[in-house]
Amino acid sequence: MKKMVAVIGASNASGEERKTAEEVGRQIAKNGWVLVNGGLSGVMEASAKGAKEAGGIVVGILPTPSTDSANSYVTIPIATNMGHARNAIIAHTADVLIAIGGGEGTLSEIAIAHKLGKTVFGIKSWDVAGVITVKDAKEAVEGCK
Repeated sequence: MKKMVAVIGASNASGEERKTAEEVGRQIAKNGWVLVNGGLSGVMEASAKGAKEAGGIVVGILPTPSTDSANSYVTIPIATNMGHARNAIIAHTADVLIAIGGGEGTLSEIAIAHKLGKTVFGIKSWDVAGVITVKDAKEAVEGCK
């Protein structure tokens, strides 16, 4: 089975966060892994773009009742109609997580992942117990190996 790597972060990401997320997505695909994220905009869309353009698979775990809300780079959209509760599905699905920036939703995914004993790498993200701070996309993806 392929490694599942979640990329988590804000839907209203900065340009720098989007650039980093796109590179993370690209590197995930180049390693032959599956990218999992929330399927919407910002960090989610940028990471999905990088992965898809590199020939990867992107699973979008959507908070909505329909797959129509998925960004155009999602390969496999999963509609949950669960709102933020879908963050638990993302954390459970991923083997490892990479947080890029992010708000409270990202923090909730980090907390769930930590409780599950999963590794979380953070790029300019929350400075909390359980997050391994890394400087860039390359270091985050290398840590996933």
